[in-house]
Amino acid sequence: MDVLMWNREPVGGRFALVDQNGRTRTDADFRGRLLLLYFGFTSCPDVCPTDLQEIARALDLLGAEGEALQPVFITLDPDRDTTALLAEYVPNFHPRLIGLTGCLESIREAADAYKVFYERVARPDGSYTIDHSAFVYLMDRAGTYLGFFPPGTSAERMLAIIRPHLSSR
Repeated sequence: MDVLMWNREPVGGRFALVDQNGRTRTDADFRGRLLLLYFGFTSCPDVCPTDLQEIARALDLLGAEGEALQPVFITLDPDRDTTALLAEYVPNFHPRLIGLTGCLESIREAADAYKVFYERVARPDGSYTIDHSAFVYLMDRAGTYLGFFPPGTSAERMLAIIRPHLSSR
């Protein structure tokens, strides 16, 4: 967490993943817009949907001003979170939310670049869950790390931090 809070190492970097429509997307596709990036998984029972709802509320509160902000959800569970499942899942939060998946290696590379902790945890019934850090990353128009929002951050609090960056070009 010190890395994220005090910028002791670079946060962010290149990724090449597949969106919910089957299109390859890279970090470069989002240049020119502020980026809200969230790592999670679709079967997460609580923190992921709560944080995605707050991201969506922030976009709604911004209205047309929010066009300068791109929300992205990257799954940490590519075995279950297929493009088809993401195509059903992400629009439940916001029509502009982009869901990304890929092979295990590509997901690991993206997660490592953003200093995301995650691990697959077996359950007694033979299923599994994903333990993970749950930060919302804010990246500038050039893809440079600006900071993060901890789990449970309200849309209003996000906007207090985001709004000054909307006017800076």
